[in-house]
Amino acid sequence: MLSGFTIVHNAVTLDYPILPAIRSLLDVCDEVIVNVGRSDDGTRELVASLGDPRVRILDTVWDFSRGSTALAVETDRAMAACRGAWGLYVQADEVLHEHGAEILGQRIAEWDRDARVEGLLVDYLHFYGDFDTLATDRHWYRREVRCVRLGQDVRSYQDAQGFRVGPEERRVRARATGARMFHYGWARPPDALRRKLAASRGIFTEVPDRIAARETKGRLDWTPLLRRFTGEHPLAARAWVAARRDHAGPGVGPRHFRREHLRLYLSDWIERLTGARVFEYRNYVEV
Repeated sequence: MLSGFTIVHNAVTLDYPILPAIRSLLDVCDEVIVNVGRSDDGTRELVASLGDPRVRILDTVWDFSRGSTALAVETDRAMAACRGAWGLYVQADEVLHEHGAEILGQRIAEWDRDARVEGLLVDYLHFYGDFDTLATDRHWYRREVRCVRLGQDVRSYQDAQGFRVGPEERRVRARATGARMFHYGWARPPDALRRKLAASRGIFTEVPDRIAARETKGRLDWTPLLRRFTGEHPLAARAWVAARRDHAGPGVGPRHFRREHLRLYLSDWIERLTGARVFEYRNYVEV
């Protein structure tokens, strides 16, 4: 049995693609656990509107006094409710491509008996400013664990970007799959992005100045190595994307090349030449 799990809070106000996210899990999962934090905008009703018996809703109250670690706590709560041997995780602004769902199903069947494999990696596409632009420099993680073996003391880590194992927070032993995850967090319409930043002040209390600066500018900072996306969005997300194309993200500010950007271009050149991203931060160890 393969379980899917996710967490969500105020998805309507913040315009999260939560229904596409859940549908992308349903492409391959036998059940999907949705931890719905108490919301005031109809988020629970939106999730329930899927009407799929495989979807189980956990009604919870999130403690944001913990800061961003509250996201890890609630992710763990959703993961603990899973009944499968493996759990497939998406965040509320992520959508797994249908080909990726198929790949993950195949890899779980292939590697289930290999005890070395605790997690499976997906490749990320980070949309930035709109639905046709990708952020690709090394500040954006290119892979992350999104499928984990359950019952092995795997825990969500820090702000729930990845996972670690046990109280010592050992890195997950993981294997690459080539499955693709589409991240839409920075491609939403301007009003939704402003609401997201306002909400983030109460969650990511560790970086208030950075969030305040983004709110003031009203648009995203230019970053090196933005690239054009010419492929197709996941089937589960296409209607959601199409409905927002005319109101795409806040746009990206003017180019402002700095000396420190040189290392990003150098890193990109090395990666293109060798396939390796030198000094890459990883929440995992490849096996």
